[in-house]
Amino acid sequence: MARILIGNWWALALRGVVAILFAAIAFLWPAITDWTLILLFAAYALVDGVFAIVAAVRAAAHHGRSWPLLLEGIVDLAAAAVAFLWPGLTLLILIYVIAIWAIVTGVALIVAGFTLRRLHGEWLLVLSGVVSVLFGVMLVLQPITGAVVLAWWIGLYALLFGITLLAVAFRLRRIGMA
Repeated sequence: MARILIGNWWALALRGVVAILFAAIAFLWPAITDWTLILLFAAYALVDGVFAIVAAVRAAAHHGRSWPLLLEGIVDLAAAAVAFLWPGLTLLILIYVIAIWAIVTGVALIVAGFTLRRLHGEWLLVLSGVVSVLFGVMLVLQPITGAVVLAWWIGLYALLFGITLLAVAFRLRRIGMA
């Protein structure tokens, strides 16, 4: 799996860029409506899920350990489907969907990071997973927050997640060039 991630460092970088763009939108327009927040989250989860599944398929094609990335992709796509199909759900339910998504994908990233144990940079993948789990736990503990605060939390999460994915991607790129 490590060789596959090194060869596809750009996919992690692209996921990081999309997360940072999502963060910028959340910070610049914190008073967006619940509908827009649902659509932004669904679009992000859909794109992130597709890239995670692509990475899993590529890893599986080379007999690598791909189940953590596949699990992350499936959870991303399920979260996107819930948000697209039932936009009228209350914000409280959306908060719990996002919290569960963040916790499960975070655990998957932590597991994936430990599979890269022999390479430099695995701690950054683990860190992005820890950031994801902590974000999910924060949402579970504080579900009755306003839409503006939720937008800022999501923005902060996406920014930290995106930065750590970019760091991992460029570290893997550097390893691949060596």
